[in-house]
Amino acid sequence: MKKLNKEDIPQEVYDLYDYYAHNQLDRRTFMEKLSAYAVGGITLTTLMSTMMPDYMTTATVEPSDERMQSSDYVFYNSPKGGGEIRGLLSKPAGSGKFPGIVVVHENRGLNPYIEDVGRRCAVAGFISIAPDALWPLGGYPGNDDEGRTMQRERSRDEMLEDFIAAFEYLKNHPDCNGNVGVVGFCFGGWISNMMAVRLPDLKAAVPFYGGQPSAEEAAQIKAPLMIQYASLDERVNAGWPAYEEALKANGVDYVMHMYDGVNHGFHNNTTPRYDEKAANLAWERTIAFFKENLK
Repeated sequence: MKKLNKEDIPQEVYDLYDYYAHNQLDRRTFMEKLSAYAVGGITLTTLMSTMMPDYMTTATVEPSDERMQSSDYVFYNSPKGGGEIRGLLSKPAGSGKFPGIVVVHENRGLNPYIEDVGRRCAVAGFISIAPDALWPLGGYPGNDDEGRTMQRERSRDEMLEDFIAAFEYLKNHPDCNGNVGVVGFCFGGWISNMMAVRLPDLKAAVPFYGGQPSAEEAAQIKAPLMIQYASLDERVNAGWPAYEEALKANGVDYVMHMYDGVNHGFHNNTTPRYDEKAANLAWERTIAFFKENLK
């Protein structure tokens, strides 16, 4: 089915999708509201097809890429979280020990986009682990709708423990140099912020459009932060002024980048919210930040 160009999609449709993707609208209500924009030859089916993620044609790093030694699933223990957790461990080509990155998914489990991000880290010279917080429930189910439903069944504090355990697993991995950072998206952005709160030996955190800690929590952050926001993401951005005030008050090393004219999820190249220019710049900055702080 032919999809629409992103320029043909009204901003209101992106906003509706954001509400839907963050469980503020159920699927039926989302479709009902979306139908108001099915005009001028644009059908509801075309709108739905355009807004849903495309995982078939969007991978940027294949599992067999020669720039990696391997990209395989591993298991580690999360005693304070979900118990046994599966994650995708991706290792760069070459020998020696590598700096590490924990890659944290959105609110729908370890989908192909996040696995691809884990491999992008590996080809940039980092050993990465991308855990699946849905593993205690059977793992990412193969589609984001069911993934979101499943993730709501877990406590976000327990899931935070799963990613903290992933940090410990990676830090002590024989192929890691012990310097580990975290990058996360949406829910994963909140996890990245909270890992900075909880882990004094975290070396760097890059939250993409993630919810912010409280002022009291922010006071505990020791790691340098690179915070990535989308200018059209009013829901998340509303928490930035208070967060910035807390970071400044406590002398936290941070930089914030606001990308103009883009939506929440702009780094995710599987949906029309993706903005190539902003995503590429944000990723270049992310990798440079990790290279500076994880060496």
